[in-house]
Amino acid sequence: MASLDKSPGPIRIGIADDHPIFRDGLHRLLETRAEFEVVGAVADGDEALALVVERQPDVMLLDVAMPRMAGLAALREIRQTGARTKIILCTAAINPNEIAEALQLGAHGVVLKQTASDVLFKAIQTALDGHYWVGRKRVTDLAATLRELADPASQPPRKQFGLTPRELEIISVIIGGFSNNDIAARFSISEKTVKHHLTNIFDKLGVSNRLELALFALHHNLEARVPAADSTPTPA
Repeated sequence: MASLDKSPGPIRIGIADDHPIFRDGLHRLLETRAEFEVVGAVADGDEALALVVERQPDVMLLDVAMPRMAGLAALREIRQTGARTKIILCTAAINPNEIAEALQLGAHGVVLKQTASDVLFKAIQTALDGHYWVGRKRVTDLAATLRELADPASQPPRKQFGLTPRELEIISVIIGGFSNNDIAARFSISEKTVKHHLTNIFDKLGVSNRLELALFALHHNLEARVPAADSTPTPA
């Protein structure tokens, strides 16, 4: 496998797992490779947050089931710090809804503990490249992956909830992780107009943030066919 290193120094990695045997074993495994440096190994979500703030690792390997602050809660808190650390969930078990939530919260990877070490190394490389990894494969289309994670059997018949065609388009690109600035450029409208649309969408659907909106939209199959970038956009 080619070196993961794209910078002068080693790739700095943090580990958060409440099982000492696994945590120590993962620490030793990573440090068998010259391109890795483990900058900290902690036992719960609170300590994981402190480690990211204090040491700013390039990658944080985060267990889901931890005491004091669980992995998804820690992920949310870490993302709110603005740290550039890439987060990979490394867990014994996780359900599709949790994977979808993790990706929407900003995780770049989900790897099961029972997978081979080379899968973890590939996930780290993929995250450092700014892409996504789920299970045993690289994710090339985040929106499509989120759709696959939604349980079709649990989806009720599609409803519009009073949403306009433009609002449905905006929901579709939010599922794909677009920022307000991205959406404004995508549809040739102002960020103020995007915020106005989001306020209306939140009110109509009874959600309070983008994560809740994305999960609600996936559950209710609220997607529009978004026009190609060079197509004539739907009027705002």
